[in-house]
Amino acid sequence: MLKHKKILVGVSGSIAAYKSAILVRLLVKAGAKVKVVMTEAAKDFITPLTLSTLSKNPVYSSFIKNESGEWNNHVELGLWADAMVIAPATAHTLAKCANGICDDLLTAVYLSAKCPVLFTPAMDLDMYVHGSTVSNIEKLVSYGNKVINAGYGELASGLIGVGRMAEPEQIIDNLESVFGQISNLKGKKVLITAGPTQEPLDPVRFISNHSSGKMGLAIAERFANAGAEVILVHGKINISIENNGIKKVPVVSANDMYLAVNEYFEAADIIVFAAAVADYTPATVSDKKIKKKESNFNLELVKTIDLAATLGKKKQPNQIFVGFALETDNELENAKGKLERKNFDLIVLNSLKDKGAGFGHDTNQITIIDKSGEVLKFPLKTKLEVANDIVEAVSKKIK
Repeated sequence: MLKHKKILVGVSGSIAAYKSAILVRLLVKAGAKVKVVMTEAAKDFITPLTLSTLSKNPVYSSFIKNESGEWNNHVELGLWADAMVIAPATAHTLAKCANGICDDLLTAVYLSAKCPVLFTPAMDLDMYVHGSTVSNIEKLVSYGNKVINAGYGELASGLIGVGRMAEPEQIIDNLESVFGQISNLKGKKVLITAGPTQEPLDPVRFISNHSSGKMGLAIAERFANAGAEVILVHGKINISIENNGIKKVPVVSANDMYLAVNEYFEAADIIVFAAAVADYTPATVSDKKIKKKESNFNLELVKTIDLAATLGKKKQPNQIFVGFALETDNELENAKGKLERKNFDLIVLNSLKDKGAGFGHDTNQITIIDKSGEVLKFPLKTKLEVANDIVEAVSKKIK
């Protein structure tokens, strides 16, 4: 838990500094005591007043406190914290911390810190993959620090790639894992499916769905950050998976996914079926592109293997199964029926009727139904927050 934990937030000069305000707010909301140290360059992107108001503490940015000669003691700040997170961490700040260059209060506090330190890089994609940045990140990790990998998306330059600072909820997640909030997940083997499957018609066409894989990936990140060994079997997704604690197994079709999951199934303690697996696949697949000839085109489909139901028959007493139900009508009744038929311990229900829920969104609104009959309804949240709720529900099921 973050309640009563002392968290030092370092802010360096990046457009991503706006996320620091959200991070500080979430930390305070979680009951943490927060102090902020920012560089002079960071003030070009966010004001000390904003961060001071949100943290309910003065913001530190220089060694000299006032004209009378009082100073901000970097050693005391470093010793005060239970954890330090530098968010955003620019290429410049990463380089200084990695090489012991101490020319401002933030780097001095970092070198004085005796607590776990987390870095959240934020920069353009070419800078992020440059050899010098990669080397600096490796150095910081070798010193015992934790680096929360940058995410994929649109960057300030207008380019699209890896370099976006991790979302505040993800940083909170990593901080919680530092303090072992869900200690009973450490070392557990977790198998997760995510994303859509693609059922081929011919060499250029396939049948699929709108799943983005965001929910499954968020769950995988949460389990990995809690110390679990995670295997993610995923269909075609356009999301970078940077967490080193996640073993990635890409697949294409429903049958490919079944074969991959079946390979890892027996050793898994927890299986989360978050993928949108096709219910039907073409009866025949043409080895050549199908030409447009007739005004009507009849396509024969056959059922795919029901992944969850098939494995549910082989489920061991020590295994926990988590399923998903995306419904449009009779939501609760249909979800409960699916939970029973497929031998799930928990099922996560979301409805396409709920605004901001379902495929493609960064948010979701869920109801978790337990095999015992307990029903937990949650408001609309980010998918990272939803992942926290799901993982905590699984943790409670572990005896």
